[in-house]
Amino acid sequence: MTAFIDRLRAAPRSVLSKIALSGVTGDDDDTRRPLPVSGVLAAAWTIGVGLAVLTTLTLVGWIAAPRGAVGAGLPGVFRTAAQLWLAAHHAGFAIPGGRVGLLPLGLTLLPAFLLYRAAMWMARDADLRLRLPARLPKGSPKDLANARRRAQLALVAQAGVSLAAPYALLAGGIALIAKNEITQPYLGEVLLSHLVLAFGAGSLATARTIGPWPAMLRLLPERARALTVGTAVALLIMLAAGLVLVLVAIVMNLDQVSELTGSLSPGFVGGILLILLQLLYLLNGVVWGMAYIAGPGFAIGTGTLVAPTGVQLGTVPSLPILAALPDAGPAPAWMTAVLVIPFAAGTAAGLVMVRVAPSPSYEVAPLWGFACGLSTGAAAGALAALSGGPLGDGRLATVGPSPWEVVLSVTLEVGVAAGMAAGVSNWWLIFRASRGHASALARLGTAAAPVRKAGAALARVAGKVGLAEPVEPSKLPGHWLDATEAETQPIPVVRDDWMDEHASAAAETALPGRGRSAADRPPRRDIVDETDDRGGHVIYVDPYAWDRD
Repeated sequence: MTAFIDRLRAAPRSVLSKIALSGVTGDDDDTRRPLPVSGVLAAAWTIGVGLAVLTTLTLVGWIAAPRGAVGAGLPGVFRTAAQLWLAAHHAGFAIPGGRVGLLPLGLTLLPAFLLYRAAMWMARDADLRLRLPARLPKGSPKDLANARRRAQLALVAQAGVSLAAPYALLAGGIALIAKNEITQPYLGEVLLSHLVLAFGAGSLATARTIGPWPAMLRLLPERARALTVGTAVALLIMLAAGLVLVLVAIVMNLDQVSELTGSLSPGFVGGILLILLQLLYLLNGVVWGMAYIAGPGFAIGTGTLVAPTGVQLGTVPSLPILAALPDAGPAPAWMTAVLVIPFAAGTAAGLVMVRVAPSPSYEVAPLWGFACGLSTGAAAGALAALSGGPLGDGRLATVGPSPWEVVLSVTLEVGVAAGMAAGVSNWWLIFRASRGHASALARLGTAAAPVRKAGAALARVAGKVGLAEPVEPSKLPGHWLDATEAETQPIPVVRDDWMDEHASAAAETALPGRGRSAADRPPRRDIVDETDDRGGHVIYVDPYAWDRD
């Protein structure tokens, strides 16, 4: 089984390589086809494999129920498979009674997976990593990084267009084939849906070939990267909560689901196809659960509502999974607790955003948090629009959540919580940074404190034993010229009995007969005496020494 899966994964590259190299001669392994040619081959392979899978499933259903609505003969089987392929891209149909827009989101996983694998082959086949510019403009490292990122983004977009353009054109031809008297695909929706899905899958696969997943995020600027990660976190939390809500509802109403399944009597093959159909619609139910958690809820027909505030239902289609819907009437009071989940998702998104790109100021972070709420609301509204749709023009013309209500509710709930969480978290990071700087200075002072204490202790011991003079804690007086600014400091005076200690020392060391003794010298009156009582010493300062030298 493992070998079969490995061969299936390697099939796109091997098959396309054989087809493309069938007319190429020579042993040059470095030969690379132009990117548009690789895109056409990848688009053709994706549509061919997808139609083959859906045709096989449709053929099984036709064999199990030959008189069903599959179609007359093998042409009808292929036409039905083509319609399913268009529905997998969420392209609606026009029917005599209105429009069919409630399409299974789970079926979109098939073309998305095939497109991703084909785009990976396209990127390797064209060797897009060697197409990056070898020379970048001169500048700082930041300028070089920005230039390289822009070149990579341009290459990713070019690869997405190279796959999406031929893919949409081929889908237009399929839409013409799938048209019949009952169902008529909308050609505009077909082209747009195939173009968007192929561009997204092709761009994602090309970015993945450039580097790992973290490198893919680094292709975006810092703020855009933080906003993308925050939006993804909030949306995934709400979708996970919606999935848990749906699974719990199915488990609690499993008896009703089994009873409704038995009443349909689908048989063995029909039972398998019925289970497959419900699994394909499970993603729609997850989005409906997200809308329920957000508050607006969803509808199962005109004039119905399933919300935390209450349930109002009419006649429900005979799909077993719909038996898990709550009973009509007011909802239990404890169900309103699910409204806390969007706020929790917004809080987590705000914290993640600040971790990815903290703001330099307190005021900016809450604004980016609310911007995360806007992007999350837009994404949730798009999912709500894709998960619902009409089933004709009768009572089932309104099925699913209201997109604008989901956008408004999710934006306010997630935006407010993300803004508050981002603001508080960003403030805490700035506060910790400032405290870290102050702590570093305090650690330096703490490290020097023991040295100062030891020096003071040694000085006290030395003073007691007579090796040093005791140090008084009194403050030394300043210069006498500063006495006007410190009125408590006495102004020094000139003493009449002052003797120049330097002159006295010179007189004592002078030879006999030379000079005069200290007693014969007249007292000098040009010296200001500043007395220091510490230890009985007298400090003499001559402010006019510069004039005599």
